[in-house]
Amino acid sequence: MRLLGIVGSLRTDSYNAQLMRAAGELLPPDVELVVLDGSVLRDIPAYDEDLDDAPGVAVEELKSAIAEADGVLFATPEYNGSVPGFLKNALDWVSRPFEHNPLRNKPVAVISASTGMFGGVWSSAELRKVLGLIGARALDRDTPIGMAGAGAIDTPETREAVEAAIHDLATMIREREALLAERDLAA
Repeated sequence: MRLLGIVGSLRTDSYNAQLMRAAGELLPPDVELVVLDGSVLRDIPAYDEDLDDAPGVAVEELKSAIAEADGVLFATPEYNGSVPGFLKNALDWVSRPFEHNPLRNKPVAVISASTGMFGGVWSSAELRKVLGLIGARALDRDTPIGMAGAGAIDTPETREAVEAAIHDLATMIREREALLAERDLAA
């Protein structure tokens, strides 16, 4: 099983990049995590419907990476109580056209880290809302890691919470694959 990791921070060693690396150490044996290169998100232009037919290399790379994955794990900070603008912009690009967007029916999960007490819980909820509107199947759980600057990413509690989120995402993917296989047999 292949998970795509998307970090919602452009800073190379952000708390959410650290959280994604920690997630990579907690995978079940049959799960592989491929983290999207941050430069892809950095290179995505502002969404412009006039460019839908020629979105550019970075948008195509993002869409392709999502399409090739069995599920997507997002690790996002909270900017002003919401999702970072460039991440929302990237998802706007991915969502077009709706009928053929690679996130449609794709299992996804959101984890978040921030220096505040609440660990980015608002951005996590906002991102799950956006993903749901795009058509993704978002894991209905928050996995916020607060006080990230005080070493909270390296605690047993954080490892347990992130491992549980990955396990639940993997279960969601397996259930989806089983349903698709049943449907194919019935057809």
